[in-house]
Amino acid sequence: MNVDYDEDVRALMDHARKLLDARGAIDAARRVLETAGDTHATGLWRELGAQGWCGVAIDDAHGGLGMASVALAGLAEELGRSLAPVPFASSIYGFAQAIALAGSETQRAALLPEIASGALIGTLAFTEGPGTPFAAPPTARVERGRLHGTKQPVTDGAIADWAVVLAATADGPGLFVVGLNDPGVTRRSVSTLDPTRPAARLDFADVPVEPVGRTGDGVALAAQILTRYAVPLAFEAIGGADACLEMAVAYTRTRFAFGRPVAGYQAVKHRLADIYVKNEMARSNAYYAAWAADHDPAVFESATAAARIAACEAYWFAAKELIQLHGGIGFTWEMDCHLFYRRARHLSTAAGAPDWWRARLADQLRQVAA
Repeated sequence: MNVDYDEDVRALMDHARKLLDARGAIDAARRVLETAGDTHATGLWRELGAQGWCGVAIDDAHGGLGMASVALAGLAEELGRSLAPVPFASSIYGFAQAIALAGSETQRAALLPEIASGALIGTLAFTEGPGTPFAAPPTARVERGRLHGTKQPVTDGAIADWAVVLAATADGPGLFVVGLNDPGVTRRSVSTLDPTRPAARLDFADVPVEPVGRTGDGVALAAQILTRYAVPLAFEAIGGADACLEMAVAYTRTRFAFGRPVAGYQAVKHRLADIYVKNEMARSNAYYAAWAADHDPAVFESATAAARIAACEAYWFAAKELIQLHGGIGFTWEMDCHLFYRRARHLSTAAGAPDWWRARLADQLRQVAA
């Protein structure tokens, strides 16, 4: 088992880092945060599509590059490091993987090439409010091929063209692909901690849908999709956590107290070392999950749960410590620290909170021990 990126993925990541730095992705995130009604960096999103990044893990028969899951992980890490305000996670980690996993050949042929080029944006609409995923049956309902009900919060729901929606039917919950530009769809922005990953409430009134996968298997399919969604999210969190560590080291080396850089004091060194250790532990777990996605389905779910838990904790810890290590200016609007803290909190709630993943991991381990 290779526990690191190969040469091709390293080259892709190096290119991604240079491009995102050159385009000022962090500054773009701040502009989205400070500009009312702004949802994402549209120019950067078009460029990512032109670079082929959106299709990196989509098979070449459907317009993608057909690279392994670990290549998508590498891009996710760089996007997380840069805080790029683009709908990459919703469209590529979520919607594209859902259609690739459970969509019909007709749906794959119609949607994946447009997603791979970045011409269309997709998202997942599984939740109907705060709480544990799938704790209650969906109230959104499909009858005679038409969807009625509400989904919220839907990340990038205000700008997406398509969504995979979990809804009830007479035969049990099912997944359905829905065109969000239909006149029966009403979108309203939802206030969140990280407006650079905007969320929306979607109301559906007599909207035509197509089933994705077998009706009645909706919850099981949605859980599989969230498992695939969670792996690149973990790498995105690790990228953000690494950026926090680099910023903290850089600042504490230039901030002087009593005639010496504060980075030279043991208490500060310990905090930086704690961030590093958590980041590397999370990285090891995430590598294993990315490898298992392509090579060992039997351990994929448990590996993903461990990766998800470790990455969320590492990013939250690094972002929190970044603010503390900047001292009195760490919490000010002008510093970028809060941008990373916001993204850390957003990523910890997308695709199910860490407590839900702990429960899934415990179930997996009990099954192995039985």
